[in-house]
Amino acid sequence: MALDAKTKTLAQTMGVVVLMGGLAWASVPFYDWFCRVTGFGGVTGVSDVASADILDKTIKVRFDASRERGMPWEFKPVEREVELRIGETGLAFYEAYNPTDRVVAGRANYNVTPYEAGGFFIKIDCFCFTEQVLQPGERVQMPVTYYVDPVIVDDREGQYVHTITLSYTFHEIDLPENHAALAPEKTDDTTLN
Repeated sequence: MALDAKTKTLAQTMGVVVLMGGLAWASVPFYDWFCRVTGFGGVTGVSDVASADILDKTIKVRFDASRERGMPWEFKPVEREVELRIGETGLAFYEAYNPTDRVVAGRANYNVTPYEAGGFFIKIDCFCFTEQVLQPGERVQMPVTYYVDPVIVDDREGQYVHTITLSYTFHEIDLPENHAALAPEKTDDTTLN
C-alpha cells in the first residue's frame, strides 16, 4: 500500500522535528562533556590526586566571585590572589553568607580565564561539585583544592599564561527534598471572612 504525498510529507516533517528535538536535547550534555575534556571555554580539569611534578616556575591565581541576579547570599573569595609553584597544590576559600530569614540553596558555576588555561587548571576538590544549603544567618567558608598542571609550560598557548583567574557565580536553586521538608511552610496572612 503506497502512502499518498501528504502522508509521506507529514511523516518526513515529523521525523525532522523529532531529530532536531533530540539534537537540541543532547547538545547541552555533549557541549559540557566537550568543554570538560578540552578545557574549552575556561572549563577546568578534575583530578582525585595532586600533581607528582612541582616546578620552580610560579604562576599567579586570582579568585573572583559573583552572584546571579536575585541570589540573596553575600559571596566573596577570602583571598583575592595567590602565587604558587606550577604543580603545587593550592587551597583557596570562598565565603558565603545567607543574610535572609529563610533557608536558601545555591549552586556555583565556574570558569577559568584566560580560556586556554582552563584545561591546565585542575581541581581536586571543590564546593561547586555539590549544591550548598545555608540556614538563615549562616556563614560558611568553602574550600577549593587545585593545582596548575606542569604541562602548561610546554603548551603552545599555555606557556605564555602568567596569571589565571578562577571565577564562580552562585545562583539560587530549589531546596533539596531533605531540606525542603524541614523549611517552614509559607503562610498566607490574609483571612477569609
